[in-house]
Formats: sequence, C-alpha cells, structure tokens
Amino acid sequence: MSVATDTGIKARIHPSPNHGQRAPGAPIDMVVLHYTGMPSAEAALQRLCDPRAEVSAHYFVDENGSVLQCVPESRRAWHAGRSFWKGETDINSRSIGVEIVNPGHEHGYRPFPAAQIEAVIALVRDICERHRIDPWMVLGHSDIASDRKEDPGELFPWDRLAASGIGLYVPPFPLGSGLFMQQGDSGQPVEALQSMLALYGYELDITGEFDLKTRQAVTAFQRHFRQEKVDGVVDQSTIETLNALLRKLPSMSGTAGAGA
Repeated sequence: MSVATDTGIKARIHPSPNHGQRAPGAPIDMVVLHYTGMPSAEAALQRLCDPRAEVSAHYFVDENGSVLQCVPESRRAWHAGRSFWKGETDINSRSIGVEIVNPGHEHGYRPFPAAQIEAVIALVRDICERHRIDPWMVLGHSDIASDRKEDPGELFPWDRLAASGIGLYVPPFPLGSGLFMQQGDSGQPVEALQSMLALYGYELDITGEFDLKTRQAVTAFQRHFRQEKVDGVVDQSTIETLNALLRKLPSMSGTAGAGA
C-alpha cells in the first residue's frame, strides 16, 4: 500500500487487510459515519485490522482528532454490513466508511469531543469535494441499517456538520403535544409517512401498517434529524421535520409536505 493517504487533510496510514474490489461501475456516492462502539480506541482499531473480524473502514478518527486511513478509497471496505439506501443494497461498493471513536450505547455513550468533530468535518468535506457526493448522501450507519444499528447516535452533532456545509439538515421542529401515530396504527396517514421516509431513502414497504420496521425507520430518522426525543413515535415535530427535509431535496421542491 502506498504511504500516501487519499485525503488532503493530515492523516496517517494504518493498513487493514480487510477489503476487496468494489462492484464494477459502482460510483462512490455516499459517506457513512459510524461510531466504533467498543470500550477503547485501541480495541476498535485492532478489530478493524483483524482478518478474523472481517470488518473495516476507510478512515478512523480518534477522540483527539487524529485520523488514520485503514483502507484505500479505491477499495471496498467492510463497514456497512446488511444495509439499504434509495434502492441500493451493496452500500460498501459505493461508499466511504468513517469510524469515529466512541464507546457507543453499550459501553458508555458520551458526547464527541470538539477536536474529533473538527477532524470529522475536515475529512468528510474533503471526501465529498473529491467525489462530488451530494449532501443527502452523507449518512449514519443507523440510517442505512435502521433495524439493527444505532450509530453514530443521537449525540452526534449533525448540526455542526451542516453549519460547515456537510450533509442535508434542517433545524428540528420544536417538540409539542401532537401525537400522530405509533406502532400498531394503520391507514392512509401511515402509508403517507412510509412513502415520505422511503422517498428520503429509508428501507420501507408502503403497507399502511405501522409495524416494527416502520418504528425502526422512524427511530433512525429521529436519531439523525430530531435528536431531542428518540422514541419511534410520530408526533408533529417528527412530521414537520421530515417535511422540511424533503423540501430540500432537489426533486422535491414544491412537492413535499402532502399527506401525513
């Protein structure tokens, strides 16, 4: 492996053997952010470089802001697992994976230090500029695998990334008392909600039944875009935030907001 990194920011090579060939013709059009979810940075880095673990990421950002590149961007890192976004299922072939050191929900989830977030901002901006990645394709692991993942979680400051021009984001609509729907409900409003979430990219069948999968998608959406309350229940704040987000998609100008 070359001693030079792909990124224009300060970073060092720390090679992982865990990578393969990207699918032929697959564009690099996504960035997926993860937290490491292990008790220590050392344990996480060791696992990402252990051939027996069969997991890896392109970049590893420590809490002090230092950045390591573990897999060349030209190669397919093994970070997304079983996942889906906007009809695509081989997310690894079309994404850059960034692991951000944090113990995660199982080991003492905590806020991300300022130095770490500044490094993430610089790295992701550089990746997006070089690969011309659209803002709505900068995602969390929980977005693309809402039935099994929580990272980078509700403490990750997506608003700070947005203030630096990274990702698609809207200020969340304030919390209120309006309860619209929850698991077990059914009908046209549920169908409209599912359609809106699927339009943004989440994996959902449009059934009109507020099932477990719908609740998981709602939870993932809240974890990214309405972090103050993450419960999988659809209230006015969730609906209004989703509507505002959809209105920012180029194909949705003037058309989002109907239904739910």
